[in-house]
Amino acid sequence: MAKIRVVVVDDSALVRSLLTEIINRQHDMQCVGAAADPLVAREMIRELNPDVITLDVEMPRMDGLEFLSRLMRLRPMPVVMVSTLTEQGADITLRALEMGAVDFVAKPRIGVSSGLNELAGDIVDKIRVAAAAQVRRLAAPPGGAANAHGSAGASPGTEPPRAPLPRMSTEKIICIGSSTGGTEAIREVLVPMPPDAPAIVITQHMPPGFTTSFAARLNGLCKIRVAEAQDGQRILPGHAYIAPGGRHLRIDRSGSNYVAVVEDSEPVNRHRPSVEVLFKSAARVLGPNALGIMLTGMGADGAQAMREMKDAGSYNYVQDEATCVVFGMPRMAIQYGAAHEVLALQQIAPALLNRLASNPSAVRHRI
Repeated sequence: MAKIRVVVVDDSALVRSLLTEIINRQHDMQCVGAAADPLVAREMIRELNPDVITLDVEMPRMDGLEFLSRLMRLRPMPVVMVSTLTEQGADITLRALEMGAVDFVAKPRIGVSSGLNELAGDIVDKIRVAAAAQVRRLAAPPGGAANAHGSAGASPGTEPPRAPLPRMSTEKIICIGSSTGGTEAIREVLVPMPPDAPAIVITQHMPPGFTTSFAARLNGLCKIRVAEAQDGQRILPGHAYIAPGGRHLRIDRSGSNYVAVVEDSEPVNRHRPSVEVLFKSAARVLGPNALGIMLTGMGADGAQAMREMKDAGSYNYVQDEATCVVFGMPRMAIQYGAAHEVLALQQIAPALLNRLASNPSAVRHRI
């Protein structure tokens, strides 16, 4: 089997050396070049035709995000962001993912040598996923709908307010699971949701420090309110709740209300937050009041629990292979027989809204 060919782009000689060593230790990959800035990297990419590049953000002569934008417009290829700025400025990471980066790793701010070696497993796993990912040409700067409740980040008046859908079923709760490529897939599902949409509960694989910015970014684009979930809060229509990075999120009942439970229990399927935890709670607590959505991601996290949701009466949507960045989690959900419908990403929100508007049959929970 041919090795994954990687070009490392970082202005630090130490980081270039460490990443080269980490990559070359793997039996299935090879660092074929290391560049100190994007202009050198551009020539390396032309000459070496790598499968994946790792890219720093803050570099001389050209900003990493500017280089990524040009790369994804002119020569789309898998990119893993590796930068201290991805930890200090989570918004920069989200911009990189919007532009088409497959994933990211946050370099430690101190103890770079020991820190990168501790992260070696994560780094090479993300490179492997990136090598198999479907990347798309960046056609235009990402945008979204106007925010109906006036949060920062949206341009008021860019889209007429959507009228509430007739007979919208607000007793349902929508449960979404995703991983690699999921930040943009979640945005695609959430932006069309009207202000009276059912509550939405989301687990996206993400480390601590990033979900706050992720939620704020979505809140600025959506008509519903989007925030990190807080332990014990009531789950209400018109709101989306995102599992905090590094913590599990599940649904429980308190009297006649549904509530969010946020906890620090052990990783499940190597993940915290884990989709399995959220979906199992949905099967147990919500039953037929659940709607499940499995989006792009590597591995099988949540697939078996999504089948449990289906067996408990939920209706489930799974993203199709053609529109996934990585088809792992959706593929496994399909194999477990968890899907009622397998749809292109752009079709999921319309199908969901149509079902909610036309089938408001369940016992309404009090809010």
